[in-house]
Amino acid sequence: MIRNFLFSFSFFSGIIFISIIFLPSLLLPQKITLFGGKLMGYWSQYCLKIILSTKIIIKGKDNMINNEKFFIASSHQSMFETFFLQTIFNSPVFILKNELMRIPVFGWYLKKIGSISIKRDKISKDNLNFFKDISETIKNSKRPIVIFPQATRVLPEDRPPFKKGASRIYEKLNILCQPIAINSGYVWPKKGIKTSNKVITVSILKPIEPGLQKDEFLKMLERRIYEELDLIC
Repeated sequence: MIRNFLFSFSFFSGIIFISIIFLPSLLLPQKITLFGGKLMGYWSQYCLKIILSTKIIIKGKDNMINNEKFFIASSHQSMFETFFLQTIFNSPVFILKNELMRIPVFGWYLKKIGSISIKRDKISKDNLNFFKDISETIKNSKRPIVIFPQATRVLPEDRPPFKKGASRIYEKLNILCQPIAINSGYVWPKKGIKTSNKVITVSILKPIEPGLQKDEFLKMLERRIYEELDLIC
């Protein structure tokens, strides 16, 4: 319990401190704000390693896509992946629920770094522009887009079917997909007590080439990620 309190206090205090320090960056070039995001990613790793004695292992570095446009499809069990992925990829663009963009200060940062929002389970004018936004992001920058096909954080043992939105993005972008499996929920669950002296494994899986049928892609993506999660659980 003491470690849990120390982790939560230290982590959130650090995030707030970085946010305050980088507040002027909202009026400066985007790359400065993005650097603040990377610092948050490194801070989360530091707190995990020092306070919870967590070991972080990266598998499959040879599978990382270089010098090509791609998007990332990652499992989602905790806040960890949102921060960590910023440290190993080139300032990825996150697709997230619209409600997060409305949070004071935090939402300002999300807009500044180019995050793309979507209103879940709703048909709206904003959602109709969604694919246009992600296409322009891929076309005009070297930053990969990150999607969470499970749509929300899930428990480590849960295996919900992936949302069809992932296959629509794959079809629309027509670029490589980088699947990633992360078992962070065993250390940093979405609810409950955090666990110390554990290992978080980040598995970077072989890319999926463009050109598959949407249903075929979704089945392949789901199978690869869940099979890997079964191995690293």
